[in-house]
Amino acid sequence: MPKVDYALRETASNLTRNFTITLASIMTVVVSLALVGASLMLRQGVQNATRRWQGGIEFVVFMNPNASQDQTDTVKKSLDENPQIQRFTYVNQKASYVEFKQLFHDQPELIKSVNASDLPPSYRVVPVNKTEKNIDQLGKTYGSMPGVKEVSYASATIRAVQELSQRLTVGIIVVALVLLGAAILLILNTIRMAMFARRREIEVMKLVGATNWFIRVPFMLEGLIQGVAGALLAVLALASFKPFFQSWLPNRQDFPLVSGFALSGRELFTIYALMIFTGCLVGVVGAGVAVTRFLDV
Repeated sequence: MPKVDYALRETASNLTRNFTITLASIMTVVVSLALVGASLMLRQGVQNATRRWQGGIEFVVFMNPNASQDQTDTVKKSLDENPQIQRFTYVNQKASYVEFKQLFHDQPELIKSVNASDLPPSYRVVPVNKTEKNIDQLGKTYGSMPGVKEVSYASATIRAVQELSQRLTVGIIVVALVLLGAAILLILNTIRMAMFARRREIEVMKLVGATNWFIRVPFMLEGLIQGVAGALLAVLALASFKPFFQSWLPNRQDFPLVSGFALSGRELFTIYALMIFTGCLVGVVGAGVAVTRFLDV
């Protein structure tokens, strides 16, 4: 208990001694992790909205919910034997219902009114030649087959949104990584200054037999607190901003692509947990480097 009391007391003293630099470190972590979280939310939102078009899928052959097994097998055989088809995936009614619930997770009344048997199974197709003319011809071929309800195409809008999302995500992540590096350096410098200010005390502690870990713990806690505090503030900022962002989205009747853009509670929890873990990692790395390099003061 005395060791715990000492560690907490010294950690608090270090945080307040270099308050402005500590604040700068925390704010840098906040900005960088907020960017990381925003990019992950954007990427997940686009994936939700374009879920069935992942992996280069250019058109989807929707079967009738009551299509016979022979009709379904005929379409499958045709896709198998067609040299213009690179690959395809069959999505049964159960999998379609899982996707439906993910897409409309914010509309529980709609989910309750629909059963798996109401949804059509489908073939998700990646053609060899992805030109608009070829896809249109393939769509007409499969759209006229018995048991097929309709053929849906990936529009230019969907592809543009996916490409824009990828570019924005990469750009934001690069900026965030640079800021995270700056945060590590700030935390390192803060702890180095705290250790330098207490160099005589550390020297005396070593002379009376204090171990390196006994000396390190308060400084490690200081870095960890800075990282965690920054991460929690970043999570709070994103959680506060989310309702404003959703209010800016266009009306789903006018722009159906946004119908699945909202993130579920589980997806948000995963992103927030990753942000907090990254904040801990940043604090520990900065503190660990500092106490290893500058312990002998």
